[in-house]
Amino acid sequence: MTCFRVSLAVFALGTVPLLLSAQSKRPVQAADFYRLREVGAPRISPDGAWVAYTLSTIDSVKDSRDSDVWMVNWAGDRTIRVTSSPEDEDNPRWSPDNRYLSFVSGRFESKGGQLWLLDRSGGEALRLSDLKGGVADYVWSPDGTRIAFVSHDADPDDALPDSVRAKSPKPIVLDRYTFKRDYDGYLTHRRDHIWILDVATRKATQLTTGAFDDSEPRWSPDGTRIAFVSNRTGPDPDRSNNSDIYVVDAAHGAPPTQLTTWPGPDSDPHWSPDGSRIAYLQGSEPKYFAYSQNVISVIPSRGGPTRHLATSLDRDASDIAWSADGSTIRFLLADDRAVHLAAVNVVDGTVTRLLAGRRVVTDHDATASGRMVTRDGTASDGAELHALEGSRQRALTHVNDSVFASLQLGATEDLSFRNADGLTVNALLVKPVGFVAGRKYPLVLRIHGGPNGQDEHLFDSGIWLPTFERQLFASAGYAVLSVNYRGSSGRGQAWKTAIFADWGNKEVQDLLAGVDHVIALGIADPDRLAIGGWSYGGILTDYTIATTTRFKAAISGAGSALQSSMYGADEYVYQYEHELGAPWKNRALWDKVSYAFWHADRITTPTLFMGGQKDFNVPIGGSEQMFQALKSLGVETQLVIYPDEFHGIARPSFVRDRLGRYLAWYDQHLRQTSP
Repeated sequence: MTCFRVSLAVFALGTVPLLLSAQSKRPVQAADFYRLREVGAPRISPDGAWVAYTLSTIDSVKDSRDSDVWMVNWAGDRTIRVTSSPEDEDNPRWSPDNRYLSFVSGRFESKGGQLWLLDRSGGEALRLSDLKGGVADYVWSPDGTRIAFVSHDADPDDALPDSVRAKSPKPIVLDRYTFKRDYDGYLTHRRDHIWILDVATRKATQLTTGAFDDSEPRWSPDGTRIAFVSNRTGPDPDRSNNSDIYVVDAAHGAPPTQLTTWPGPDSDPHWSPDGSRIAYLQGSEPKYFAYSQNVISVIPSRGGPTRHLATSLDRDASDIAWSADGSTIRFLLADDRAVHLAAVNVVDGTVTRLLAGRRVVTDHDATASGRMVTRDGTASDGAELHALEGSRQRALTHVNDSVFASLQLGATEDLSFRNADGLTVNALLVKPVGFVAGRKYPLVLRIHGGPNGQDEHLFDSGIWLPTFERQLFASAGYAVLSVNYRGSSGRGQAWKTAIFADWGNKEVQDLLAGVDHVIALGIADPDRLAIGGWSYGGILTDYTIATTTRFKAAISGAGSALQSSMYGADEYVYQYEHELGAPWKNRALWDKVSYAFWHADRITTPTLFMGGQKDFNVPIGGSEQMFQALKSLGVETQLVIYPDEFHGIARPSFVRDRLGRYLAWYDQHLRQTSP
């Protein structure tokens, strides 16, 4: 059997940035994204001596991405590369006895990701699982003898040789209400279920069954029970966005017990250290499917009333974890262009911010002894792993230090202004590299997707690159404005739901108010304005250019305008029916939110449309329709389709191509000359 082996290459950290700091910096170029590396999934060993994590890189020659498992010691001065295969290894986890490091890899003869086990003292990694449905989320039992994990029901055709399946493809037969999903494709009745693997024998036993999906398994502290999440709303779970917390004995054939009854989504269960309670996240009521905001909640593990914590916080909470003594629950708190690490007191509900400031924390982990690691960064550097010691941070990784040491970035500033309704809207403004006060610059309005998301203080290095894009434009001499319009997260539930069943109205008002504000500041040249975005950012681009002709260039990525044509074509039928109603029941409202298409004859802005050929999130048909409309109307337009790509463009050469086309389109139409 082919196996992994620990790479014993040990690297000293902290010297490269010092050597490069004296070099002259240069503006960001599109090709620089190839140099960015991404750390993720930090997990501290039980003894607190090492932190395992993933490191993702891009190979421009092979035109591919790769993720490997690494370790860094607690002092931060030694790293060890654990895997080095040409495919992905993800989700590292330590065994409770500190002896093993496990991870998921989709290598060799397996059809999906499988569990692998590596002795931390060195040697070969052994594959633990061999399931046709692969392994997704997994967790060690407290005694280290078993692993609970999620696996997809196997496809009977997987037993056939690839050559046979290629020569004799079968029709795709669908009869589910929710029948398609981006990346997954068309959905049959194969579901996700919980399994238990005996580490010693490598025997896997299916724990849950049924015509519904189960996820997020979590062991009780005594190892006798497993909490998990499932939508078992009958008779058809697809017709609901409900999910509940269940508990089941960790034995084959044991019946699950439902703990929560909230009709909306419940998720992320975590047992208290004494096993008496389960903390989880309760989402918003079902109709707010697209605008959900979690509340940290606690319920007795044997059943009983739910208690909500920090109910007055009115901010997004995610990624919860109990403190070792059970007195607090750590969580990520999304708050107005930043994401903080916070803790809520379980008794009185008071919230303490453990790591705040103009930064974004994306992950955290801690040992029973109190050592804590975070993954976080700011708008001027990429996310790295940090040891959090009291209120002081200490860098553990430096994967992008050399990149940022060589780049000259535009200054990122917080911006606030009033919209037409007198409300304060918040935004980010990236000034051009070499900004000179008093000079007017061409302005690019870049719009985030979601809409349940926010533009924030983090230089991203993954598949989504909004901060990199902003810095690329700033390096080319543009001022870049990113507005957290109504509908965005980070400002509370009312801010999100303000656009409910009223798309393309308040958001456009907020976007244009932001442009007016930057013009009034004397920074933006009103005659050189551009706009663009991806996903809901592309949709809002379509709305905005159908509202005003003031923009000289637009880029609409993965957008749509004739919204009724998206019904059944994308994956949002539940949202449509609960927010807008079925098209045949509420045609007037569907026509209203489709005004960008019905008013296409008002558009004069040269517009570049883009999207992935296999996108089931916002299908390429939405861009094709708008491209055809503008082409028929004689408006300058172009359509770029990326083959075999989904909603997020992943192939590195396509990402590079898209960045280049962004700049070329804006440069062509804004004619960057000094005013």
